[in-house]
Amino acid sequence: MKALKIILLPLLPIYFVIVKLRNYLFDKDILKCQKVGAQIISVGNLTVGGSGKTPMVIYLSNLVKNEGGHVGVLSRGYGRKSRGYILVSHDGRILTTVENCGDEMFHTVKETNIPAAVSENRVNGAIRLIKETGVDTIVLDDAFQHRWIYRDINILIFEQRFLLDTGFFNQSLLPEGLMRESFDSIKRADLIIINRKFSEISNLPDKLNKFLRKAKVFTAYYETIGFVDIKKQIFYNIHDFEGQKSLVVSGIANPFSFINALKQTKVDTLNQIIFRDHKNYTLKEVQRIRKEFYDTNSHSVVTTEKDAVKLYKFSKELDDIDIFFLKIRIKLDEEQEFKKYLFNKLTIEKERNSSRNKKN
Repeated sequence: MKALKIILLPLLPIYFVIVKLRNYLFDKDILKCQKVGAQIISVGNLTVGGSGKTPMVIYLSNLVKNEGGHVGVLSRGYGRKSRGYILVSHDGRILTTVENCGDEMFHTVKETNIPAAVSENRVNGAIRLIKETGVDTIVLDDAFQHRWIYRDINILIFEQRFLLDTGFFNQSLLPEGLMRESFDSIKRADLIIINRKFSEISNLPDKLNKFLRKAKVFTAYYETIGFVDIKKQIFYNIHDFEGQKSLVVSGIANPFSFINALKQTKVDTLNQIIFRDHKNYTLKEVQRIRKEFYDTNSHSVVTTEKDAVKLYKFSKELDDIDIFFLKIRIKLDEEQEFKKYLFNKLTIEKERNSSRNKKN
């Protein structure tokens, strides 16, 4: 992999110039963002995959919903087999399949039960979602780089493990590293969330302090809730799996934290099948899971919730295998302060927009 990145090194300055030019045009209002008639909370990152955007979108959506907001979610639906705008859920009903909306969106609507849609064009998608469902607040998933739409709150999320690794092949722009934009783009964010996942809070490298010094920074972590039987939807306590020999199946961007969580719950994780991110499971993969399960004499199969929404349709093929997903949720270390900041920001922006409209 590093050899390939060395070959692609000449592309790095080209990508850098393109990103810088695009951001300059937006910063100077030459390229313009558009308001859509609802409050927008954008969740995004500077890296490719694995920071915890989906759990954060679920957390924010439920937070606004529980405060009485009529909230919806909009995503481009990464990894889906469809194109264009699709209304995913409305009035408590899921209206499409995981293949048509993507695993992350399908997971999100199951956890939030709110209106949702997928669309590559976020502006048009937001306008249609508002018109069809009447939402007054939209949580945008993976939208930090999608600057065409105006946002009231711009949230940037980092995985702590990424920030601690200052290596060139990590903290460089694509295609050499994992970064979509350089750290100076942090200035566009209203607040930063550092997701430590299942680790303790760590001091960040000094070189990052100059970028984070003026930002409102919160830390978050993952909490394991329990295991859920994919086929029967029966919940089991974490302790029920202690010492259990399981076949670990994962198709997410960064399986390190998932496997680490299983180890912390004392699940035997020796046997693993690691697929690429957003894996579209077919009978071929299911047969491989079956073979590995019996070859390793495993007691069960344990996977992620994102993988579970795609494996559920193979319940018949897996009827003789106990298969579970690890249920987790994201939590803020300073949750009350975060809630206060979030809702004050939304209220402030409402008042500002009202004042502007009166002046106009």
